[in-house]
Amino acid sequence: MPSATGKFQELPYFLTHAHSDHYTNLSSTWKHGPIYCSEETANLIIHILSVDKKWVHPLPMDVPTLVPNSGGVHVTLISANHCPGSSFPSPWIGSSKTFRYLHCGDFRASPQHTEHPAVKGKRLDHVYLDTTYLDPKYTFPPQPLVISACADLAKRIAAGIPPDPKMDQWITSPAKGKQKASPERILMVVGTYSVGKERIVKAIAQAINSKISIDKLHAYLTQPALKGTFTRVVGFRPTGWTYSPPAGSSTSPTLTSVITQTQQKSFTHASLRPARTPTAAVQVYPVPYSEHSSFFELTCFALALDWRRMIATVNVGSQRSRVKMDGWMKKWEAERKRMKVKPRRDDFW
Repeated sequence: MPSATGKFQELPYFLTHAHSDHYTNLSSTWKHGPIYCSEETANLIIHILSVDKKWVHPLPMDVPTLVPNSGGVHVTLISANHCPGSSFPSPWIGSSKTFRYLHCGDFRASPQHTEHPAVKGKRLDHVYLDTTYLDPKYTFPPQPLVISACADLAKRIAAGIPPDPKMDQWITSPAKGKQKASPERILMVVGTYSVGKERIVKAIAQAINSKISIDKLHAYLTQPALKGTFTRVVGFRPTGWTYSPPAGSSTSPTLTSVITQTQQKSFTHASLRPARTPTAAVQVYPVPYSEHSSFFELTCFALALDWRRMIATVNVGSQRSRVKMDGWMKKWEAERKRMKVKPRRDDFW
């Protein structure tokens, strides 16, 4: 847009995190304007995409920062609990009236977000919400519990301890009274993005004191370089899309039932079950895990904030989807003064 001198100014761009669906047009030839992001994201796009450093402007976390040539816009980056370097900006537009906009980008909501000083007690005019899982059928377990369950399961498998009595056939152990069998060499493999879901990988690696690799499972048993090295491969496939609610669950539950039932549920290693077609050599465990907020977490997040308008940013391509999501937002708005959700820990409700 033209400045007071009649010259055109370069518009600022904001990059919330370094996932490919967010940096589609970034490359070594980028020259369209300054990019503002976290320091971790800045390092990633400079290293991975070869974006010229002169265009990349890392911002500090948790500190209101004035954006140059923006007419007085201040931006505060808050950790989004999504992937390394992910954040969401909340700008204050300077004028006779102060407006506050919270842009969540992709994030996994937690009590730490609603308790952040840039958000807590503030009247938010617009909240741009990551609505990837704004549907009650995606009320999967809290992220910290799932990570802990994966680590515990991996540790049990590595030690030859049956995760569940009904699953003995997937755990090999020496037969009682017979000569001790040769120890198994088990490779744990976790399906992840190149950036994202590292927390499950790190937790499993720490639990079994080993390294974790990612690739096609059968290849580890058959490729010449590794043939004979491992006797079994155990894969963990973390994704929210494969989560299925318990049989008989309501497709349109009340907010009270969503909160009550979710907080009463536990999630441990015994909650994880191998896929239906495992073999003695390869087992894959679907893991109900995402780095986007579950329906329950979106509900808790919305009930804890003071906001005037919620705006969906995902699944907005059809009127049916928009109407359905708007219905839940209206329920949040109607109930938020009456309902407050007490966190179970500071990192999940």
